Amino acid sequence: MIFRSISRNAIILGAFALGTVAITAITNLLTHEDIQINRQQVLIDTIETLVEQDAYNNDLFNDCVLITAPQVGASAKHPVKAYLARHDDAPIAAFIQSIAPDGYSGAIRLTIGIYYDGTLAGVRVNEHKETPGLGDKVELKKSDWLLAFNGKSLSNPAPEKWKVKKDGGDFDQLTGATITPRAVVKSVSNTLNYFTGNKEQLFSATTGCHDE
Repeated sequence: MIFRSISRNAIILGAFALGTVAITAITNLLTHEDIQINRQQVLIDTIETLVEQDAYNNDLFNDCVLITAPQVGASAKHPVKAYLARHDDAPIAAFIQSIAPDGYSGAIRLTIGIYYDGTLAGVRVNEHKETPGLGDKVELKKSDWLLAFNGKSLSNPAPEKWKVKKDGGDFDQLTGATITPRAVVKSVSNTLNYFTGNKEQLFSATTGCHDE
């Protein structure tokens, strides 16, 4: 009797687990397209805050290349995407989905817009786990700290000044938080360096990114 009871319970638990897995799989399948559409719209909305929509006329979402360079927080196993803006095939800007790996509470995912001449169109935070009220001020909706990057380049400020002021650089730290802005400044600087050395290859590469 005890053995039969254990077997029956095991079967019930197994069936429940299989049912849960099946429901999860079906839900993911049904919502995958909506998720992709939402991601695309978020990307478009972010980019439109950095560069005016009439500045380019290509299919930005599909004009995409994968980057594996450590400078942008990527690797061959975990590449990041760069979306390329063109006007009548002339390069306008790149929007690189860089990762700052050394935030206070983990990686900070960024969209870094860079004009072809190496000037920053701007920076936006896509995702982070920074402390509310402190490090989360890297979000534009929490403070205007990110706007300090607008129009900057590798020569403005000088390379040695691409640091927070506490480290002898030109960029403010956030009140009560230094690690978060330090990580973002470093990531932006690294991404600018990467772009400067690779922009021709980026804009001449075969485009097309597969969703994870």
